[in-house]
Amino acid sequence: MAITVETVRDTLRTIRDPQLGRDLLSLRMFGGAVIDGDAVTVHLTLPIHGHPSQDELEQRVSEALKHAGAESVNFDIRVDVPAWQGSGEQAAIGGVKNIIAVASNKGGVGKSTIATNLAVALAQTGAAVGLVDADATGPNLPTMFGLPSGYQAESERGLHPVERYGVRVISLGFLIPPGAPVVWRGPMIGSAIRQLLHDVEWGEIDYLLIDLPPGTSDASMSMAQEAPIAGAVVVSTPQQVALEDASKAVTMFEKLDVPVFGIVENMSYFITPDTGQRVEIFGHGGAKDAADDLEIDFLGEVPLATEVRAGGDDGQPIVAFDADNPAAEAFVAIANRVAVKAAASALLQAPTIPVLSVES
Repeated sequence: MAITVETVRDTLRTIRDPQLGRDLLSLRMFGGAVIDGDAVTVHLTLPIHGHPSQDELEQRVSEALKHAGAESVNFDIRVDVPAWQGSGEQAAIGGVKNIIAVASNKGGVGKSTIATNLAVALAQTGAAVGLVDADATGPNLPTMFGLPSGYQAESERGLHPVERYGVRVISLGFLIPPGAPVVWRGPMIGSAIRQLLHDVEWGEIDYLLIDLPPGTSDASMSMAQEAPIAGAVVVSTPQQVALEDASKAVTMFEKLDVPVFGIVENMSYFITPDTGQRVEIFGHGGAKDAADDLEIDFLGEVPLATEVRAGGDDGQPIVAFDADNPAAEAFVAIANRVAVKAAASALLQAPTIPVLSVES
């Protein structure tokens, strides 16, 4: 019996995306099919740039359609990252599909380093990425992207995003001269967050990451009130005190009705350069245990590496300059998981997100 478009549709209804765990019809990935005799060209719309399982997905579809009567199967692939709609209570940011908070209740855990390298890793997949430095009193992103503090202070355009390594970056540090303190009360911080989100021309953005200051007060609450947040990535180190603070951050986001994508363990271990021995300086595995206790995902672990520190100081993110480094590979893997979480959240439009398995 000749294969038809309806046959293709019914077949795709039986195939699940390996990452998202739902069938291709419910994920709105089927964009039609062209039938030419026994040859089929399937139009698929992927919700993730650099889909980690694209080859496996194509193989599943091809095998199923050949079993259904197709002689040959070809693919026409496009990517369209779905947008998180939220509850409708917050004002959407024009052109921005998904807002992702990177947070920790404790300072010094490498949150800005995580945010920087995740943003660059997502951009390397072909996604349009923006990054907001929401730490008004201690902005670090100018340094991490090799941009001088205060360099937009005299700009006729005022504060505006600058593209570096494929990421559109904005920071209040662009307006503040080096060494100048910012002494602001809560309402001023909230106003600054609002302006960074809504008064900036972002253009079309798949993922807008927000590097939040440590703590659970004004900046985080203002962000959750001002825009629909697709999810939060909580950063911790293996130390018990850091894990306790990470748990507080998770609880805060739950109270703000912001889905938590999961926890990242930074400075997880150190590889000695002379012997290659793995040393767990701050302990190890605590973030994964905390994620299990909190019933959220463990997104991955990033080793403590001098190259990461040097790249942050020199404005050269390790993902962009040393892709084969184990730390860079860890950032890329975590970025893929975050993209999957964002896609699942947006497509299902519910805070319950499929649990990802991460190999230790």
